[in-house]
Amino acid sequence: MTANPTLILNVDDNDGARYAKTRILQSAGFRVVEAANGTDALAIVARDEPALVLLDVKLPDINGLEVCRRIKADPATACVLVLQTSAALTGRDDKIRGLEGGADNYLAAPIEADELIANVNALLRMRQTQDELRDSEERFRQLTDTIEDVFWMFSVPDATPDYVSPAYEALWGRSRALLAQRHDDWLEGVHPDDRAQLAARWAALATEPSYDEEYRLLLPDGTVRWVRDRLRPVRNAKDEVYRVARITSDISHRKEMEALLRAADSNKNEFLATLAHELRNPLSPIRNAAALLGTTGDGASERQARAKEVITRQVDHLAHLVDDLLDVARISEGKIALRREEVNLGAVIGQAIETAGPLITAREHRLEVHLPDEQIWVSGDPVRLAQSMGNLLHNAAKFTPKGGRLGVVAKLTDSGTVRISVQDNGIGIAEDSLPRIFGMFTQAAVPPDRAPEGLGIGLSLVSRLLEMHGGRLTASSPGIGLGSTFTVELPVLRVESAPAEARREQARVPGRAGGLRVLLVDDNADAMEMMGFLLGEMGHEAITTQDAHNIVALARAHKPDVIVLDIGLPGVDGYELARMIKREPELAAIRLVAHTGYGSPEDRKKALDAGFDAHLVKPAELDDLEAALRGERR
Repeated sequence: MTANPTLILNVDDNDGARYAKTRILQSAGFRVVEAANGTDALAIVARDEPALVLLDVKLPDINGLEVCRRIKADPATACVLVLQTSAALTGRDDKIRGLEGGADNYLAAPIEADELIANVNALLRMRQTQDELRDSEERFRQLTDTIEDVFWMFSVPDATPDYVSPAYEALWGRSRALLAQRHDDWLEGVHPDDRAQLAARWAALATEPSYDEEYRLLLPDGTVRWVRDRLRPVRNAKDEVYRVARITSDISHRKEMEALLRAADSNKNEFLATLAHELRNPLSPIRNAAALLGTTGDGASERQARAKEVITRQVDHLAHLVDDLLDVARISEGKIALRREEVNLGAVIGQAIETAGPLITAREHRLEVHLPDEQIWVSGDPVRLAQSMGNLLHNAAKFTPKGGRLGVVAKLTDSGTVRISVQDNGIGIAEDSLPRIFGMFTQAAVPPDRAPEGLGIGLSLVSRLLEMHGGRLTASSPGIGLGSTFTVELPVLRVESAPAEARREQARVPGRAGGLRVLLVDDNADAMEMMGFLLGEMGHEAITTQDAHNIVALARAHKPDVIVLDIGLPGVDGYELARMIKREPELAAIRLVAHTGYGSPEDRKKALDAGFDAHLVKPAELDDLEAALRGERR
């Protein structure tokens, strides 16, 4: 006998037959309890839960068939095995009636001992297999009920779902109850663009019962998810596919990461191409300028001076590129340190305007600055803050077509911060590009009259520098072609009333020291460009043009304080232009300065007679130019 023998209930109203069957079962190692009627049998089954009931059909109180039916009908005892026996009801119909009533087997007397034991053991083995299968199914359900993947079982070939794990509702956003009613409801949740391909897969299920697909789901709330769907066949003993097992996993995060990696790779390639372009651009004029340094003959000194300017400017450009790269690397590694002090915001904005001034002048932009009357002080690194503001203003000038409008507006907020907005009416930013413009190596589109320039790290650098100051940078744009606004928000340290003189200087645009708006007209592009840069460096706003025919219209549009006009213009008489301007009532007050290669006393008198207020001979000294612009005697 085993240490924990199986319990069997032996039910028979015949004492002799009951005794004989008990002895046979006990000799085989089973533990046996007895009952002589159906009532006692039902009570013992409910109390002791035997593994098997050896049940005679004819009982004095309740028919054995009814006892079997009640055992099987009770969920608490439904798993108890019932082996019915009968000495009287031994016909074929009797056996069928007993089995249909719920019995697991039916034996007709006389029953040999070995036959009885073999049947009992067979039933117990069947029950053990069923229990193991039930345990396995329970473990399977526990597993599938807790994982985030959807596990499915479908019948073949009708594709009826036999089982769908609870994760279906979370992933699909649809009801399992509805799926039970409409077996293809899951297909309705597939994105319309992917549905036809997947439907074709399932239409061929009988011949192709496996696949590994990636597709999108469209949830009821409009959310799109990516899933990976794997289908595998389940075969029976005859190697026939009677089911398919399916696992569906949410791969949305992986798809997002793949998109980010592709974007990063694309940005990297664009960055390398841009870097090569940006490095080659300065090298060409540097090489040509170096060649000019060795030239001799007429005008050699002028050419060499020009070459020196070109080399200096281009080397400065290269140094700026390297500095930006190093700054980004230092910030990424946490190695950059701010030299904090109390900083006057007006001075920072003034320095930024001075930095971007030459480009603003060259691009013929109009810059308007509006600052509070008070002096605003912040805590930070003045160099880094000026660098950040200068970068934003430089971008505004670069991405605005010639003759555009730029603005710098600073306002105090109720939350103890100051907002500085850098505005332009340039190319704008597409809505889908706004979230990524502060990413590394991101390049925006450029206007048609500008080649791409810069490494795409400026905005990222500015954003990080401002975050280190406890501030932030945001961007907005109504759309392509409608301009952009970049807004810096910084914590305010203190606010002070500005002296009257400081307010007047501020109103003139910080950093310009009473700068003038100058309309510069010259048919020599290089000379005009250099003069424009020079005027910007002197704190003036320069508007440049080579087209002297439109000088009156330009003067009316820009309302300059001074017009610097070359006399020797092709096809146009500079003296007549001066007379034309002076005849216009709204333009008569504009100061006219002749800037010409004609320098004889007669040329000077001719210019003054034509209406010019001053006469400068090329190349003019800086002090002479400043005096001529302001009407000062030298």
